[in-house]
Formats: sequence, structure tokens, C-alpha cells
Amino acid sequence: MVQEIYIIDDDDSSIVIFRELFKNDKEYKFISVKTEQIDIALKNIPSLIVINEDAIDRDVVDLCRKIRKDEDNTITPVIVVSSKNTKDHRIKILQESIEYFIKKPVDEEYLYYTVKNLSRLLASNRRVSPLTGLPGNVQIHAELKKRITRGEDFSVLYLDLDNFKAYNDVYGFLKGDQIIEFTADTIVNSVHSDKIENTFVGHIGGDDFVAIVPGGNCEKLCQNILSEFDSKIGAFFTEEDLEKGYIEVANRKGIIEQFPLTSLSIGVVVADAGRFHNILEIGEVGAQVKHAAKSVMGSSYAIDRRKNV
Repeated sequence: MVQEIYIIDDDDSSIVIFRELFKNDKEYKFISVKTEQIDIALKNIPSLIVINEDAIDRDVVDLCRKIRKDEDNTITPVIVVSSKNTKDHRIKILQESIEYFIKKPVDEEYLYYTVKNLSRLLASNRRVSPLTGLPGNVQIHAELKKRITRGEDFSVLYLDLDNFKAYNDVYGFLKGDQIIEFTADTIVNSVHSDKIENTFVGHIGGDDFVAIVPGGNCEKLCQNILSEFDSKIGAFFTEEDLEKGYIEVANRKGIIEQFPLTSLSIGVVVADAGRFHNILEIGEVGAQVKHAAKSVMGSSYAIDRRKNV
């Protein structure tokens, strides 16, 4: 995934340096932002912000404070580069939860590796699920907000397992974790198998996942995910349960109940540009369409294609 890094200066003196430094690193995209454009720029939620204090006509502490108060950029790393390197000045900036202060004149190699390593650390920290290695809710929300703000056409796939609690009750949490990992791998492999650009897969928590893909034609993707899942899920059951086609679980009253084998349901929301104004609206429709998918026995998907009127 391409990382967008905003270079804040008013004279475009820094952008040339960064583009030259990272000319062989295609995963980075540098965008020059004037201070009067900061409100618009922050809505796009960049991966990293670099402020050239010497090239802005604004108090840098106030600018840093503004960035940190923006709810979508509370975790966006910020680097301040400046020739004003007195201790008091540096401390004032760092007190605004700014990650790095780099003194001028800047060693370009030092700057290069600072940006690279900070990006790597951020990517690692944002993978909040130690089980699946997938981004969690903070990044899922940021990704959805970004696409809504940009007016993109995209689809959101909400995926979760059916009868998973019954599986955990019978086979235990360790085996349950293995199914979670298998499901994550299945989704990621299917989403990326066609080499579609601008895709995202996240782990909401438990047995709930989300995938975001461009456009609205995702029926084939849903079919591929379910086909891959159904062809391999049997490996997590005993031969006896596979032969029966269900598992037996005692409820709280000690009565044995039968549950179908674990399957996967997908509810898809087609988010044409302008249809939704915020992520809550997408979530509400997502809950409805996922419920429709889960009402069908076995692995299934349902797609909501309603248009905004």
C-alpha cells in the first residue's frame, strides 16, 4: 500500500529533496501542502507529516497542536525540521506529542532513515491483532473515512463466521484461533489474488473481518472467498463430525443441541460516491446485509446495491 507523506511548507523547498531521496522507494508518495491548506489536507489522513518550520509563515507549536487535535490524525506521526534548535523550542514542540525534531542543517541520509524507520514502526504498531497481523478498528475507520472524503466508489465486505461459538465450546479456543487465522489468510489471499490495487483487509475483532475494495463489482470476489473457505474448513473438524455434518453442544440446562459446521457469511455494501456521508451509515447498512447473508444456511453472501436517492 502506498504511503502518502505530507510535506508542509509554503515555498515548496522541501518536496524536491524528499522526492529525490525516495526516488527508488515507490511505496512512498510525497505531497506538498501549504499551511492554508492544512484543514483540507488533514481530512485525507496521511501516513506521516513533515513540517519544515523555516518555510512556514505560522507558529509551528500552534500548527502541531492543530494536527494533534484533529480526531482523525491523533496517531499520525509528525516530524518537525527546523533551524530554531534551542532546547526550549524543541521541548515546546515535543510537548505537543510530536515524534521527532530534526535540527538543520539536515543530514539527508539521517532524514531518509528516520522517515523509513518511523513508517515501519507505525505499520507494525497499527497491526493491532497479534493473532492475524491485520489492522484493527482505528485503521478500518480511517480507511473508510478517507474513501468517503475522496468521493471514491468502493465496496465494503463484512465477513464473520457462523456457529463459531459452538466450535469453540467443543474444540477449544486454541483450535478456534486456528480457524480465525485460516479465515484471515483466506480473505487476504482472495482479495489480493487478482492484483487489484487500493485494497484493504482489517480484523474488527473475534471472528469479524472487513475488506474494502474499489468499485462495486465484487460478486466474483465473494464467490472466491467462500469457495476457498469451504474447500478447506473441513480440516478443522474430526471425521466423526464431518460425517454427521454437525456438532453437538450442551446448553446451560445440560440439553444437547446440534449446530451446523462452521461456515462464513459475507454482507457487502456498495458505497457509490455520495451515497454515504459517514462510516456509521455504512455500518448500519452493513449490519442489515450481513444479517441477510447469515439467515441462509451454510456459507453465503448478500450484496446491497441500493443507490442514494
